[in-house]
Amino acid sequence: MKKSKSFFGGIQENFPSGLVVFLVALPLCLGIALASGAPPLSGIISGIVGGLVIGAISNSNISVSGPAAGLTAIVLTAITDLGAFELFLCAGLIAGIIQLVLGFIRAGSISNYFPNNVIEGMLAAIGIIIILKQIPHALGFDKDYEGHESIFDKGLNFGYFDELFGAIHPGAIVVTLVSVGILLAWDKLPFLKRMKMLPGALVAVVAGILMNELFKMTGSSLAITKEHLVSLPVPQNLEDFKNLIVMPDFNGFTNLKVWIAGATIAIVASIETLLCIEASDRLDVQRRTTDTNLELKAQGIGNLVSSLIGGLPMTSVVVRSSANASAGATSKVSAMIHGFLLLVCVLTIPFLLNLIPLATLAAVLILVGYKLAKPATFKHFWYLGKFQFIPFIATVVAIVATDLLKGVGIGLAISVFYILQGNMKRAYYLSREKLNDADGISIKLAEEVSFLNKAAIKKTLKNIKPNSTVIIDATGTSYIANDVLEMIQDFANIRAKEEDINVELMGFKTSYRDYETDEDSHIIITHKRAM
Repeated sequence: MKKSKSFFGGIQENFPSGLVVFLVALPLCLGIALASGAPPLSGIISGIVGGLVIGAISNSNISVSGPAAGLTAIVLTAITDLGAFELFLCAGLIAGIIQLVLGFIRAGSISNYFPNNVIEGMLAAIGIIIILKQIPHALGFDKDYEGHESIFDKGLNFGYFDELFGAIHPGAIVVTLVSVGILLAWDKLPFLKRMKMLPGALVAVVAGILMNELFKMTGSSLAITKEHLVSLPVPQNLEDFKNLIVMPDFNGFTNLKVWIAGATIAIVASIETLLCIEASDRLDVQRRTTDTNLELKAQGIGNLVSSLIGGLPMTSVVVRSSANASAGATSKVSAMIHGFLLLVCVLTIPFLLNLIPLATLAAVLILVGYKLAKPATFKHFWYLGKFQFIPFIATVVAIVATDLLKGVGIGLAISVFYILQGNMKRAYYLSREKLNDADGISIKLAEEVSFLNKAAIKKTLKNIKPNSTVIIDATGTSYIANDVLEMIQDFANIRAKEEDINVELMGFKTSYRDYETDEDSHIIITHKRAM
């Protein structure tokens, strides 16, 4: 892919993707603000700052920052406990300061320890969640935007489907199907591909508006009503514009609850950001690497600015980042364009944006979700074997059933379990069947044999039959843990003598430096028969 040679060249190249992200981010910013119990505009402010401020500072080429669904429960609880949104904004300032400190102490390096199968599982899970969350909007049922229960309240809420299928709106379904058709055609038909500056998402949105206006003009029952459209505040005068900005109550700095809320937001937001940055780098077709320490600093500055002007705390967000990558973004200019479009449109044409059916935006997001959770990804990890597939699928299921951090934690725990299990077997393990078929048994130890390998070696030695011939080869081994040495010593000196097992030890040193105790470990073999 051709890189942008200048900022202005980047604008031309990334405007279509920035426009797509803007269309995706607009309803998400509003929905997250409402779900968090915050003023609707606070989500938009957060999106603007995420695009313009974090986009300018970060060196991530694909990721897009803004209000995150993963922070919704924390924000809602904090606002309720503190009793005032202005006090909560102080918590946002504290979170920003803590993230800055984390960036300067280089805490971003922990992202290097997230396994690929867990990251891919997170992406697939988010794709599934996107699809499930957008199905109600695609069918014309948008209660979760009004603060009612949704499918993911308190885990998976399957009772939600009873109400969902009882409130299907035919007009929304028509708009969704037409929008999906436009988006699919825009990617497939050669003559439409040439219109690169005109993204399919914009065409779908315009088509959705025109269809609904036509339904209204003809008095059709397919007309989509106000509650199923984007909803932005429309300022009428200068005073209304001034009231859009909410300043923090700095008295909150003396409140312990504010500090606790700020620290909680900082930790959760930083972890989610690092996870999303790792995922975003995998979505980048050029496989460029983001400086995670710089990203934490950028997020800290972004949260400081957002909180100062009445915005929600933010993270790097996979939904918008994946939409950005899918739309062909080549640099961070795309994220900045999305922030600029949010700012301009909210200030100038909110009345026009309020004509957009949520069904059209749902169609855009459903296709984004499919690209993240496509069956080919599941097949790929299935063919890699259980060590890769089980942590991957466990991450997917856990995130869908709980939340992002819990799901990733479960995936990491399972992945670590398999890594430890692999390490235990890697030193050497032979099954009873293999030992029975062998004429002579050769056990070649790994370069490093730690206590984690003890179980595998112990099982192999236990399976050796009387009157066997065994060679234990340590010629390529630089370290053997003391407890493993003692076990080999006991086998060679005691059991081999009792069961007439012919043991030959090759390459063993007289002592090994124990990395954990910094002491020498010795092996003394008293029983050894000639071959």
